[in-house]
Amino acid sequence: MKNSEIYYSVGPLLYCPANHLGVAGSLLRNRFGEGYSLTFCLEDTIRDDGVAEAEEKLCETLHQLYRAKQEQKFFLPKIFVRVRSAAQMYRLYGQFGETAELVWGFNAPKFTPENAGAYIEKLEEINGHSKRKVYLMPIMESGDMIDLNGRSEFLGKVKEQLSAVEELVLNVRVGGNDLCHCFGFRRAVDETIHDIRPVANLFADIVATFGREYVISGPVWEYYSGDGWQEGMRRELKLDKLMGFAGKTVIHPNQIPLVNEAYRVNRKDYEDAQNILSWDPSNPTLVSGSVERDRMNEYKTHKNWAEKTLYMGKAYGIRG
Repeated sequence: MKNSEIYYSVGPLLYCPANHLGVAGSLLRNRFGEGYSLTFCLEDTIRDDGVAEAEEKLCETLHQLYRAKQEQKFFLPKIFVRVRSAAQMYRLYGQFGETAELVWGFNAPKFTPENAGAYIEKLEEINGHSKRKVYLMPIMESGDMIDLNGRSEFLGKVKEQLSAVEELVLNVRVGGNDLCHCFGFRRAVDETIHDIRPVANLFADIVATFGREYVISGPVWEYYSGDGWQEGMRRELKLDKLMGFAGKTVIHPNQIPLVNEAYRVNRKDYEDAQNILSWDPSNPTLVSGSVERDRMNEYKTHKNWAEKTLYMGKAYGIRG
């Protein structure tokens, strides 16, 4: 389990096409609120023949934000770029110049054992001459891991390769829509990704493989307006948490408050976590009643939960 607040701090990750020139103005006017991170996407949201233009517009947006940052105060989220390849990631970071200080890292889509090595090599090169850490967020969404006969080998190879840069892997992310696409699935507003058993089972395998060493973030919920979308998203977020996810990819600002609300730690859990981690070593027993005397706290079995709870509390706040 990650032992630093930074890995839990991504929160709702708002996706935006990299060729959207209005984003800088929206950030300066605080149109999206606060408490989120932002990814500029150069992959699925951009046509193949429009990548070069989208890269130019991304650089223009970063320069606009960089200049504004020198002159005024505004909420600037953690910024990431979803690239198409390791080569593009390396080339772009060099092109960013002084604006690179605004970019926290990169999203690597359809991450596989075949492309992991290239991403890791370029990530290490970038960090070799960067003033601060530049992070990677590999996205587990490739159809190559669906087949049960090779799934464990696929996931194991990815994990083995990532271990070389574990400190620089901010989150492992999952691509629910890409995986649903492989089967021709799409959930309705009153259904959750966890009701789609072939995809949910794959998520469980991803968490079982990576969940002890990495923070894993939940998939996109594609509804943001109309009847029932909030109720549906809250149901999915509840199941995301039970699956072991922390945070969620979002595709509209309307979704940001729901993610932050769902992951805010209730005070009872936070106080129990504090008690577990401040256990008196002279105490002859390692178990006691909770703060409210309604459940058992046991140091040896609840320590990891307690550490994660405190990190989540710092990242999302305390409720109640």
